[in-house]
Amino acid sequence: MKKRLFGCLCAAALLSLLTPSPAHAALPKAASIPGGVALIFLGPVVPGSRQPRAWLGEQQVLVASEGGQWVAVVGLALDASPGMHELRVEVVGETQAVPFKVDAKTYPEQRITMKDSSKVQLSASDLARVEAEIEAIRRLKQHWRETAGTDTAFVLPAQGRLTGRFGVRRFFNGEPRSPHAGFDIAVARGAPVTAPADGTVLAVDDYFFNGKTVFVDHGNGLISMYCHLDQTNVQPGQAIGKGQRLGLAGMTGRATGPHLHWSVILNGAMVNPELFVGSSTRSN
Repeated sequence: MKKRLFGCLCAAALLSLLTPSPAHAALPKAASIPGGVALIFLGPVVPGSRQPRAWLGEQQVLVASEGGQWVAVVGLALDASPGMHELRVEVVGETQAVPFKVDAKTYPEQRITMKDSSKVQLSASDLARVEAEIEAIRRLKQHWRETAGTDTAFVLPAQGRLTGRFGVRRFFNGEPRSPHAGFDIAVARGAPVTAPADGTVLAVDDYFFNGKTVFVDHGNGLISMYCHLDQTNVQPGQAIGKGQRLGLAGMTGRATGPHLHWSVILNGAMVNPELFVGSSTRSN
């Protein structure tokens, strides 16, 4: 049984390198690029056998069953280097390295003018606050909660025009800053912001750059984040359903106007949220 399972792993890994992944209704769209999601097939679901477990580096990754196959759903950070990478997979107590390829991706640039220069040139006290918040958010991104299943078929959390695209290299008042690790939906202040899938509220806070923010844990390393809210309507630890209100859109934190900034985090990596929404709602 072990040899057959590992043989399937090797064949599936080789197949994933040579042919494009098929489309899936329940899984995110495959995009093995920095900021994307790699779908790595780990072999067939065998009745009575244990689900495989997988890690990218030290971070455990989501494994789902789809069409009779085990699939590792791997988030790739924006700074992931193009080339060959390895997924560590454990099946029936034995571990094997499964190779996969990350393709190069060049994202466009965006130049933003902030009238409030204090959001660009930080005071010593603001800088200390931001550094503490960055560390707190880093810990939230690495959160793992084991669940029996994770719904990755997201719906948009707000209805509006997509304005700030994922991965854009940003310059504030001419100074380079971190790439845009989410996308923006232009909505009026007070517009409802809802959960794209079932989950549990992981954290609610008010950050220097992100403003009033809600984190939702969808299980197995999949987390979503909602920033610049005018009002929050949920509490940490609260179970929520798909479509349930999380808060109201606003422009708290560093924002030039009312909008929702939505980020998706997968195995600790900020990935493109558009990969998780259906083709009917995904923008062109």
